[in-house]
This record gives sequence, structure tokens and C-alpha cells, in this order.
Amino acid sequence: MTRRELLTRLLQLAACGIPLISTTLAAADTGSPATDEQPFSPDWLQEQARRLAQEPYVAPSDARPPWLAGIDWDDYQALNRFRNDHSLWAGGTLPFQARFFHLGLFFHHPVALYEVVAGRARPIHFSPEQFQYGSRVKGKVPDSVGDLGFAGFRVNSHTDWERDMFSFLGASYFRAVGASKQYGLSARGLAIDTGMDRPEEFPEFRAFWLQRPAADDKDLTIYALLDSPSITGAYTFVVEPGDTTIMRVETHLFPRRSIERLGIAPMTSMFQAGENDRRMADDYRPEIHDTDGLQLWTGTGEWIWRPLLNPHYIRVNSFVDDNPRGFGLLQRDRNFDHYQDDGAFYSKRPSLWVEPIGSWGRGMVQLVELPTADETFDNIVAFWNPAEPAQPGREIRFNYRLYWGAQPPVQPSVAEIVATRIGVGGIPGQKKTVPMRKFVIDFQGGRLAQLPKDAAVEMVVSASRGQIQNVAARPILESDQWRGDFDLIAQGSEPVDLRAYLRGAEGALSETWLYQWSPPPPVAG
Repeated sequence: MTRRELLTRLLQLAACGIPLISTTLAAADTGSPATDEQPFSPDWLQEQARRLAQEPYVAPSDARPPWLAGIDWDDYQALNRFRNDHSLWAGGTLPFQARFFHLGLFFHHPVALYEVVAGRARPIHFSPEQFQYGSRVKGKVPDSVGDLGFAGFRVNSHTDWERDMFSFLGASYFRAVGASKQYGLSARGLAIDTGMDRPEEFPEFRAFWLQRPAADDKDLTIYALLDSPSITGAYTFVVEPGDTTIMRVETHLFPRRSIERLGIAPMTSMFQAGENDRRMADDYRPEIHDTDGLQLWTGTGEWIWRPLLNPHYIRVNSFVDDNPRGFGLLQRDRNFDHYQDDGAFYSKRPSLWVEPIGSWGRGMVQLVELPTADETFDNIVAFWNPAEPAQPGREIRFNYRLYWGAQPPVQPSVAEIVATRIGVGGIPGQKKTVPMRKFVIDFQGGRLAQLPKDAAVEMVVSASRGQIQNVAARPILESDQWRGDFDLIAQGSEPVDLRAYLRGAEGALSETWLYQWSPPPPVAG
């Protein structure tokens, strides 16, 4: 199955699975869930993942009964109304509550869910009383439903019992919110062979263990088992709510076979149109995107900004690094006027920043951009691909923090790039002898605001091919921003890699702007 088929069919989410590695977990597959509590520890989970990697992969089968398999989208919305008074940890003084998603529609396989208390795990069972079935589906629900299991779960904090803090639903996908309480881009447990010339593999979280919090806990701990044809994994998530939701993630991965492109800390977003890419501009909204750029903080300390694109064809860009300090997909533009969307609220969508913990060694951040004509299709993926290949018999460990919110936890000391615009090149009034494109980049922050308007600031530009002309840098009047622009002349159809930054008397004044521009494909005759 291709990425487009999967993400379109599941509305940006993949199907869920169930574990098959012990008597406790296997019970979820037989329809007779275990009722006895079982010992649980992170070490036990890692051992289960290690053992599972030594066994052949077993794909889950469709667990929906006929009445559930026949429902449509509207039926599922009427079905999937969880009663909040049935939440895990409801009615007490605990700081978190967990609520569950109904099986059905795109979610064919239940995930096994457990509550962990004092080192022992008990299964969390499905009951139809947990859901308020709407009139549209009441007649379709049989009198005896049985223990269907759940498709996933979401968690609320005592600071807001109505709006989610985070959720896990579909394959290894999960999302969280910041102060705006607005969902946006997704993260994943793992990515395998993303953006290659063969179908992508989507690992699945098969089971979750939710640690019961104490009354004064500020964070919530969740454990998860990951499984796929190529790899297994044991995960620990420690989640702390706030204006920025912080997740500490610990991973222990066990390959079943060699993996050519392993994506660590992957994130998935949508970019359809922006000020730099208006080929999908036949819409009343000027911009349509969850995030507008990839930011990198390299091991050498350089800050890089790469605006996102909705390309004509699949593109994969690699940014080689050694011990990266951080990277993320950011929604930098927060101005409602730039979106005019009062339904999806793209101006409120969170950014997601990855902070590596410990030494990640050599590798590359890879950015995959796919063409899309539909804003419900996630067409942007970014992840860390370690240089050391994933081989069976070798455990792989990566620890990191995820920050979901309006801003990353660290800010560049230099000016940030706040807009990229592209249009017809040249100087007005002068005849153009060859086609050219103009690139206009706006910068803000750092030392720029303190510089006099006549300061000696230059735009430094380079290109992988073609000619650069008419380079200029200047302050934007009545603003604390500076603008740099240049023209590019490039014949042929091959992409052009561009690099630019502002430089003053004491060195770099801004982030490094990276861009890959492709001449538009020829118009069919």
C-alpha cells in the first residue's frame, strides 16, 4: 500500500493493531481478555519487544463484527461519542483522565490497553455503556456487543477536562496540543522507507500501558509496544501539559531485518499553499498549511530555515549532521489574516520541536515533500535517519523530547526568516531577455532591530546552478524587519538548490535560508 492510499483512506491515520507476544496480550486477540492482573515493568516490556523481533511478523486481522464493518463516516461520528463520566480515573482527585476511541470505519484492529498500578497491569475493557450512541446508529447496535476493544485513546488534564491534551490513534500516530488547544501536525513512533520508490511501511503500536498518576503528579507516563514486519520496539512516553506540552520519549528498537531508511522521531504535516508556493491558489484562503517550514539547529550551532513546498513530484532533501541539537516542523506564521480560516484555525496549530537527548551521532534530517491537491492529506514528513544502518540482532536506542506549542523551547540568537515570496524576476521597466525568478526573504529579530537603517548589511546568496543577479538587502520602512532579494536565471528542468543569509560587519545576522526551486514542468500541448 502506498502512503497516499493509506493516508487518504484513514484521513491521515493508519489502522491499529494488537499484540501477540504473551498470554496476557494474546487474550485481546481471542475475544476473551485476561482478567488477572499481571506484573509489569519497563524492563519486561523491552524483553517482550526483543523476543517478538525474533519471531515471524503476524499481521492483525479485521476484528470488526459485521454490524460494525458496514458503517459509514456519519455512522462512525454518531457511534464514537465517549461518555466522559466513564473516563479512566474519572470522579476522583487525579490530575488526568483517559478516554477511548471506538473501533470501526478505518480502525479495524483493537489495541490492547492496560492500567498500571504499583507494578501490576490490568486490562481495560470495552463496554457499550462507555459510549453514547446517536439515534443514527442505535438501531444498528445489537443488544449483546461483547468486548470489542478500543481503537486508541486520548488524555485530558485537570486544567481542561473538555479539550484533549494528546491522543494516540492509528498505526504509531499521536498528536498533542499547546496553549491554543488546537490539534495540527502528528508525530509517529517510527517511519520506515518513507519517500522511497517502494511502498512505505507503517509500524503500529499494538498495546499501551497507562501508569495511574498520583494526585500531585505533574506528568503522565505511558508505555507502548510497537510492531511491524521490519522491527519491534518498546516505548516510554512521559507527558507534561502546559502552554507547551512536553513529551520525553525513550525508545528501544529491535530490527527483524535490515532497514534502508529508518526514521527516528518522525513528524507528519500538511502544506498545500503559502506565500512562497501559490500554485494551489484557487481558494478564498491565502494560505493553507499546518506548518510552514523546517527549522534545524545543527551540531555546529548553525540555524537553518527551509520553507516547505507543495511540489509537482515527490522530493526528498537530506541535511547531513553530527549530533544535531534540534529540529522541527514549525507554524511560524500566526497571523489569522494570512489564512482567513475560521474552521480549521491554521493560525493556531502547534509547532513540533525535537530535542535529542544524549549523543545521536552522525546521520541526517530528511524532509519528504509530496504533491497534494487535498488539505486532508498529510504530505510533509521530517525525521532523523541515523548513519549507522539498522540490522537484525542490534538494539537501537534513541531518547528525545518533543515540544508541542507555538514556539520551540530555544530561539536563535540571530534573526529569523518570517516570509519567503517568489515571483517574476527582473527590474520593472527593463526588458527581460531571459526568464528569471525573484526571491524575496524577510528577516526579523536578533540584532537587526538595533541596527541603523544605513547599516552595512549584505545578502549572501549561492546557487547550485544558474546565475544570481540583482542581490540587495535593506530595512523595511516603519518595521523592525529587513528584506533581502535576488533574481535567479536557470535554464533547464533540473532543481536549483539555493542558500542565503544576511551578513553584517561582525558576521552572520540571520538564519541560513535553504530552498530548492524547480522550474515548472512544461505545459502539455
